[in-house]
Amino acid sequence: MIVGLTGGIGCGKTTVAEVFKKLDSVAVYIADIEARKIMNSSDVIRIQLLQAFGKETYKKNELNRQYLANTVFESKEKLTILNNIVHPEVKKHFQDFAARNTDKAYVLYESAILFESNSSQQCDFVISVFLDKEERIKRVLDRDKTSREEVLSRINSQWKEDKKLLSSNYIIFNYAIQDTKKSVLKIHNILTEKALTIL
Repeated sequence: MIVGLTGGIGCGKTTVAEVFKKLDSVAVYIADIEARKIMNSSDVIRIQLLQAFGKETYKKNELNRQYLANTVFESKEKLTILNNIVHPEVKKHFQDFAARNTDKAYVLYESAILFESNSSQQCDFVISVFLDKEERIKRVLDRDKTSREEVLSRINSQWKEDKKLLSSNYIIFNYAIQDTKKSVLKIHNILTEKALTIL
């Protein structure tokens, strides 16, 4: 069984994924981290990214994440190009990961663009992490060396929150970590039961 985990920038998806990681019967795949590895290791992707975004895309053979992020988040067209290059490889990589973890109750696929990339279609259930817009902006500004304008630009490049929530099976309100942990455990118990009925 595959469960998607998503949420907008700054909502705390990674924190929630870390809570799921502590559960023995769950295998967690963080799409952003794996995509970054693939962008650094795959020659095919490297060539395509250099052609699409120029030689500044890589610095000393390493992906120049800041340059790429700034380039794609100012243009939906460029973001689509990036996703079309990287996403098929990530999808293949994830399918291998899921095949290696069939002994688990379910595999959790964490992705900021779960809906935007149509990855939600491969999921049996979807969990969205929610936090109000101002709190998200505050958390990103505290975390990253960036500006409010840049954060808003990234928020606007993603699906609107109400659209995500309506397309999700479960919602985690990520304000206080203790409440978040309780929500994760509650959802995990439901999903574990569902996994048994699917088998």
